[in-house]
This record gives sequence, C-alpha cells and structure tokens, in this order.
Amino acid sequence: MSQKKLINDPLKVADELVEGLVEAYNGDCVHVGQRSLALKNIPDNKVALLVGGGSGHEPIYHGLVGKNLADGAACGDIFAAPPPDIVLEGTQAVSKGNGVLYLYGNYAGDVMNFDIGAELAEEEDIEVRTVLIWDDVCSAPPTQKENRRGIAGLVPIVKLVGAASQSAQTLDELEAFAKKAVLNTRSVGVSMSPGSIPATGKPTFDIDEDKIGLGMGIHGEPGVAEIPMKSADELTPMMLDLIFEDFEKDEEIDALKEGDEVLLFVNSLGSTTMMELLIALRKAREVLNSKGIKTYDVMVGPLVTCQEMSGISFSLTKMDDELKKAWDLPCQSVCFSKMEGRYGG
Repeated sequence: MSQKKLINDPLKVADELVEGLVEAYNGDCVHVGQRSLALKNIPDNKVALLVGGGSGHEPIYHGLVGKNLADGAACGDIFAAPPPDIVLEGTQAVSKGNGVLYLYGNYAGDVMNFDIGAELAEEEDIEVRTVLIWDDVCSAPPTQKENRRGIAGLVPIVKLVGAASQSAQTLDELEAFAKKAVLNTRSVGVSMSPGSIPATGKPTFDIDEDKIGLGMGIHGEPGVAEIPMKSADELTPMMLDLIFEDFEKDEEIDALKEGDEVLLFVNSLGSTTMMELLIALRKAREVLNSKGIKTYDVMVGPLVTCQEMSGISFSLTKMDDELKKAWDLPCQSVCFSKMEGRYGG
C-alpha cells in the first residue's frame, strides 16, 4: 500500500522543503542558489563548516545549520547526493577567507559530487578539506572502517565539529578535530519496516513482519543479517555489543573500559516512537553501567530519519576533555538545540 504524503508536486519536494526550512529559520538563514542554505551572519575569517547530503532524512543535514553548528548545508534531492553546482553554491556562501571543511556521510555519490564541488571551489581560490563520517560498524570491519557508511553518529559529530569551528584558527586544526570526532564515534542500527520515496509512495525495501534487519543503513541498505523480532531488552544489548566489539578490534583506538565516558545517542529512523526509544534507553544505560562506563550525556529522538521507516540506532562517542569542551558549548538550530553543559551536569 502506498504511503500518503502531504505534498504538492512529487518532483519538487526537496526544493519546497528547503524553502520551508529557510522560513522556519525566520531570518537567520538564507536560501542559496538552487538548494543550499547558509547562516546569514558568519564571522569574517572563520573556518567554515559545510555539511550536506540527500534530503528526506530530516532533520539532517540541513537542519543542523545554526549557532555553534554548521555554517551551511548543500542539499540533494530525496535520498540523493547534492550535485556539484549545489555544493559549490554552498561553499561560496559560507567561505569567509579561512577555508571550508566539508563534513558528510561516506556514500559514493556524495563523495564524487563533493569532490567535484571542492575542485570547482579551489578554482576560485577557496581552500577545501573533506572529512568523511563512517560510523556504521556493520558496514565494514575496523581494518576497513574508511569504507563504512555514515549513519546516526553524524549528529554528535556535526555538533562537536560545529562547536570546534567557532574557535579553530586554521583549516588544519578543524580537520584534525573532525577526524578525532569521527574516530571516537561508532553506531549500529536496525530496521523493522521500510520508509518510502515521496515521488512514488512505494517502500524502499521489503522485510518480513517477524524479522529485524540488523545493521541496515538509513536508506535501507542491506545489513549483516535478518534476525527474528526481539524485545527491546533483548535487542539493545545485542546492538551495543557490536559497538563494544568494534572498539576492541580497532587498533587505532583503545577499547571502552571501566571509567570511560561516552555520549549516548538513541535515534529513531522515523516512525519508531519516543516511547520505544526511552524503553531502549533505560536498557542501554543499564548495560553501560554494568561495564562501569559512564554516560557523559544523552541524546534521544528522531534526528536521522528515512521518512516513516521503523527502526532504531545506537551511537556511542568516546569522550575526552577536548571533546567534552566542544560538546558542552550550547548550540541552536531549527531542528536541534542544546543548552549549556549537559543534562544533569
């Protein structure tokens, strides 16, 4: 059965949602070119942060433009990478003479188009660096982690890098910080039912009613297995164990151990409710506490979505003093805001 959508022309959905988002910013952002947006008042000489990716996953990426977050976003069509001209328009809009960092999920189309956009920008003497987000532990082993997909971990990563960009003096400095934030962040997701493409209303994949797609991507990319449906208390430890195991096997970072502190993010892929997320969150905290791992802060909600896909993901960011300082900086956008410090801190 087709999914009902409150839209106009199915082929103009991405353009119209960006127009609406700019209106929601109420003067703080401007619509740039075909389908980019940028903060109106970016300080001169700031090392700029440009994010981007396909539309349809709101509030990412373009909902993460704001105070102490990204300076701008290049937006593709629904579930499609932004083309190079849109990337260039976004780059031009955020550039303030001290370089631009591209930060986005590791997908072939995005990499190709952002790379071409970077070449076009450099022809205009705008220096560009790229850091790819590859937090999905199910999409490649630790020895090949640079080939992984970017999933829900992009939200804490963009928040951290956006904060660091406020004080970074050079593009080198921000690039190094972004690589550290990516290295310290690992995620795993599951899907229980598909989302849909607004242009057709058709589901993006098929899965049996009694199955869960373990490790599926945010577009419905294949995971590592289809497993029987489980309760929240059964599934949560299974998913977290995949993240713990990944830290253990990665020679570039220490395994999570007693006394370590993590940022915990519990994400809905769209239709999974806050009720379900909170039930999973309580179990996740129990698992972390049993290992002596401290939860520095918590994020919970539908921040990396795929329309009405049913599913959940967990992300852990291993924190240190540098990352804590960046995390504690307040931020504000239409789609994601954080007060100073941390919950309970």
